[in-house]
Amino acid sequence: MHAAEAHESGAGPFEVTHRLVLSIAVPMTLGFLTTPLLGLTSTAVAGRLGSAEALAGLAVGAVLFDLLLGTFNFLRASTTGLVAQAFGRGDRREEQAVFWRALTLALCCGLAITLLSPLLLSAGLFLMAPSAGVAAVTSTYFVIRVLAAPMALANYAMLGFVLGRGQGVTGLALQAIINGVNIALSILLGLVFGWGVAGIGWATVIGETTGMLAGLAIVVLRFDRAHRPDRAAVFARDRLAALFSLNRDIMIRTFVLIGAFALMTRIGASLGPLVLAANAVLMNIFLVAGYYLDGLANAAEQLVGRAFGARFRPAFDRAVRLTMLWSFGLGIATTLLFLLFGADVIALLTTTESVRAAAGEYLPWAALTAVTGALAFQMDGVFIGATWSAAMRNRMLMAFAGYLVALAVFVPLFANHGLWLSLNLFLALRGLFLASCLPRLAGRQFADPR
Repeated sequence: MHAAEAHESGAGPFEVTHRLVLSIAVPMTLGFLTTPLLGLTSTAVAGRLGSAEALAGLAVGAVLFDLLLGTFNFLRASTTGLVAQAFGRGDRREEQAVFWRALTLALCCGLAITLLSPLLLSAGLFLMAPSAGVAAVTSTYFVIRVLAAPMALANYAMLGFVLGRGQGVTGLALQAIINGVNIALSILLGLVFGWGVAGIGWATVIGETTGMLAGLAIVVLRFDRAHRPDRAAVFARDRLAALFSLNRDIMIRTFVLIGAFALMTRIGASLGPLVLAANAVLMNIFLVAGYYLDGLANAAEQLVGRAFGARFRPAFDRAVRLTMLWSFGLGIATTLLFLLFGADVIALLTTTESVRAAAGEYLPWAALTAVTGALAFQMDGVFIGATWSAAMRNRMLMAFAGYLVALAVFVPLFANHGLWLSLNLFLALRGLFLASCLPRLAGRQFADPR
């Protein structure tokens, strides 16, 4: 569908069908699956370097970047919600304005991360407290990969824009370019050229840069010049204030989420290098489940945001129902697949028998995250599309409090089993807390005459 046709069909009431949901979810699921495939590749490359410190160092470095870049996921989320609502209203000029605001903010934030990288690395190593050998590997990886920060955040903004317009195939193309280049170069530079963990870092820099250039070409060339916003419209004070308020809430929510995973890694590290390495392998399985469900969350974001822009309650209600149905269905299927074939995946990721055995022991917990996280991912999509950022932030804080209680109770009792049990409880609480306030917020939104 051309841009003009998409806009003509995007404004006003519309029908939400299974086909419409899947037209967004399936391409984005395929696109997001390239990200855990990248994680699997990086882990496999590090795992075949013959050093447990290389694998653990890469795991710690990956968590640090999850903290840094994941905290800025609001750039993607807020852009998706705002563009989807403009799409539902048929406001072409505002769609472009949201894109330029988000891209400007992304580049500024990315540059700040790069400039502050020495301080951030020191703080990260203090937080994670790895051994000296692991810290050396992490430092090598960090100082290279941080160069990609501006490009990575720019890609967040561009992905948010195409998702907001329901262009799942374009989103798939962008993700495939970024992660495809990264995967190929991780193998080439890390193993073939013998650069090790440094090669994995450089592969990320090149992949993010390639993706940003391709994204700019794809997105900007599709803009309708007749609806190009001027600089005053892009940087209007009220629009910027609303954007920063939305981004603040989503940033707090995302930081807490990533912090929960960092805390899991930190506690895992305290249980010994073997547990840390096993959990690093299993977290890739969790990420596969997470990115798999993210495709449906993206469908919820776009359809809910579009329904809000069009002020059409039937589309909102059906979008919530259908995305929930598909999310739980695919979550159950994913759990079953990992229970059946997870041992084979573990064997591909590491050649160390002790790590394989430990990861196999905790595999059922990692597989279960696809079910316990199904509602959480889907509700995140609904709340992002609705731009209910304050409610999402508050429910995340409530779920995190429950997670801390679970860690305090179950880790002393069951060690790493208790750690994985706590993670599953955290995922379940997130979904339940969000779903509990959905009817009230929806009733208020669609009763509002504005």
